[in-house]
Parts: sequence; structure tokens; C-alpha cells
Amino acid sequence: MDTDTLSTNEVEKSVEIAEDAIFAAVRTLEEVENPIKNIEWITCKDFTVDLGRQQIEEYIATWEFDESWLHLSEYLEKEELEFCFRYHYRVRWSIPTSRKPIPRATACIYFLIEISKIKPKTLPVEVFYVLESNRYVHRPGKSRFREKWLKDIIESKIILTNSLNF
Repeated sequence: MDTDTLSTNEVEKSVEIAEDAIFAAVRTLEEVENPIKNIEWITCKDFTVDLGRQQIEEYIATWEFDESWLHLSEYLEKEELEFCFRYHYRVRWSIPTSRKPIPRATACIYFLIEISKIKPKTLPVEVFYVLESNRYVHRPGKSRFREKWLKDIIESKIILTNSLNF
């Protein structure tokens, strides 16, 4: 088909489709060369609060981030719903330095481990995590952790703190 007979809207749509296809191909190639890492999560019958925290630490160890980041993971609470128990954890991140050993801000990632009351106890636990101030729910093995997420949270907090006149 000749581009002279296509409308501007059709050309723009064609370019958009081509760009989307190229982006998807590049993303697929990246994942083949550098697959998203995960761990083997424990079964529901083997779950304990402490083992859940240990597994979160094991999973975080698969992430790529600068060694200057420090983190602390802690259990927060258990929530009982009709069909499951939910165990909530928080991992607090910071970058202390020798000049500023007490960081100006921290970033938190909240993990949720879900134990089904109705599925077979031999199935692995369900795990989800969200970054503070973000609604997107991540699943281990489905999305790749980005160090930039933590930096953005901390930078936003510092900007907000600086904008407040104490």
C-alpha cells in the first residue's frame, strides 16, 4: 500500500504498533539473556513467621543493587481473612555513609505472604510486594527489581522534607 493513500492517523497508528513490537522484542531478548530471578518458596504446611522472613531475605539476595544499600526486614502482623491468612512484613532500605551515618530518609518495601485455608497445604505460599507510595503489586519471578525505585522514594522524601520549613 502506498503511504500517499494512508491518512496521517493510519501512519501514526502503524508507527505506534511497530514501536510496540520492537519494545516487546527487546524486552523478551533481555529476559532470555538475563532472566528474572526467584527462589523456591516454602509450602503452606511448612510456613512459620520466622521462616517467611528468612525466605524474603533469600529472595532479596537475588536482586541486583549496590552494596552500599542496607536493609532491615521485620514481621509486622498476621491478618485472617475468610479463605486465607496474610502475613505482613516490611523491609526498610537506606544508604548510610561515613559523613551521614543516620540517613535522611528510608524507603520501604512491604511483603505479603498468603497462606490459603482451602488450597492443598503442599502448595507453595503466595508472595506479593509493593513499594511504599506505589500501588503496583509485584510478584516474585514476574517483575524485575530496580534499584532506581528505592532511590526515587528516598529522593522524593528528601525533596518533601526540604520543602517544609521547620
